[in-house]
This record gives sequence, C-alpha cells and structure tokens, in this order.
Amino acid sequence: MSIPKTDLKEFLDEKVILYNNPKFIESDPIQIPHQFSKKEDIEIAGFLTATIAWGNRKMIIKNANKLMDLLDDSPHDFIINHQEKDLGKFQNFVHRTFNSVDAIQFIKSLQHIYINHNGLEKSLAIKDKSENYRTAISNFKQLFFEISHQQRTQKHISDPIKGSAAKRINMFLRWMVRKDACGVDFGIWKTHNPAHISCPIDVHSGNVARKLGLLKRKQNDWKAVLELDKSLRLLDKNDPSKYDFSLFGLGVFEKF
Repeated sequence: MSIPKTDLKEFLDEKVILYNNPKFIESDPIQIPHQFSKKEDIEIAGFLTATIAWGNRKMIIKNANKLMDLLDDSPHDFIINHQEKDLGKFQNFVHRTFNSVDAIQFIKSLQHIYINHNGLEKSLAIKDKSENYRTAISNFKQLFFEISHQQRTQKHISDPIKGSAAKRINMFLRWMVRKDACGVDFGIWKTHNPAHISCPIDVHSGNVARKLGLLKRKQNDWKAVLELDKSLRLLDKNDPSKYDFSLFGLGVFEKF
C-alpha cells in the first residue's frame, strides 16, 4: 500500500493527535516514569522500564512497578546511596531473561554513570557531528560496562554499531528528549535535539512502516532504523520520532 506523500503526512499526523495524549499513558510502560517528578527519578525509572520493555505490556508494567518498589520508590536516592547489603532484596527479581544478576548490575552501573559521568543525559549525548544516536548509544554501553560485571548482562543494552535496531533505548530517548504540550513524552533533556531521535522499530511499527511504503528493508536492524529515519524526517525534520505514536497505534490498537 503506497499513499502519496502529502496524504501520508496528513494521515500520520492525524494518528499522532489520536494517540499522543494522556490516555495513551494508561496502557503504556511510560506510566512508570510518570509516577515521579524529580528529573533524575524520571530518567532512571524510564531507563529501567525501557530496559525490560519487551513482551506483554501488562507484565512489563507489573515488573517495572516491582523494580520501583525495590528501589524504595526513590530511584535516584537508592542508586546513589545504596550499600552492598541493600541489594539482597533484588535476588528474586526476574523479567524474561533480565534476572537478579542483571538488575543488581544495572543499579551498580547506574551509580557509576551518575557519580563518574554526570548522569544519563550527559552519558547518552551525541558527541560527534552525527544526526542520530548510533555512536552515542555504543559509547554509552562502553561507559555502562566499564566497571566489573558479568558478561551476560551486556546483552540488555543494544549496540547499533553491531547492527542492532536498539528499539528500547530509542524509545527511552523519545521519552526523555521529545517535548510537546501533549503530556506523554517528558522533554527534560534540554541538551539533546529531538530532530536526532530515531523512531523505535519493533514488529508492529516495522510492519506498519512497510505497509505504508516508509520502509523497504525486511529486517528490523539499524539499517532499517536509518531508512525509516530518512522517510520520517521528510515528513517532519524537527520531530520525526512523533510518528512512533502513529506506527505503534496503527499496529497495536488498529491491527493495521
């Protein structure tokens, strides 16, 4: 199915309006960081929620809430000030392949990011001249795992340089960087540019993008992310990732 570009923009813009509103939050994992008001709490809650955001959405929300509970509902304070003895309560945490070993490592690595690298906003910043987060995400992964860790935990942060679509971290970036008046995305990372965010690609959004002629590549990998970037930036060069609402909504809610 191919729609003329002007009609396609109008169609997708209407879907953004339909889904990019507070009602969307009720069934989406973004509700977890919306429980907080302090910047660091929002970004840590968002990062951990995005990290486990695969599979059934109700289960993601349930387990992300469990993580917040284990962090005493003060994610930043816990991350910065926890002692080794405080980590025992994570022993039974599991979400799919993300288990207690991974949860404890993420807490330690986040402490390292905040104490030694000025937090998530600085650590995920684009530091070269690129207009996407490919190298920024890869560099962030190196920082995150430069402290002692078990090899198994590395798989929970994707690396676009190795070809991954990095869906969950792109979603997290959308949450933190996109700013509008709709009340869904936070827009609290003022040093980042929404024009550089890539639309997260998953099974639903990828299939919808292909049906609409926005994407030809069959695999959901980083090359597909770049191809979709190109298409969406023609529709809105300043805020291309807003179309995540359209593609996701069409796929999940409308079974397009």
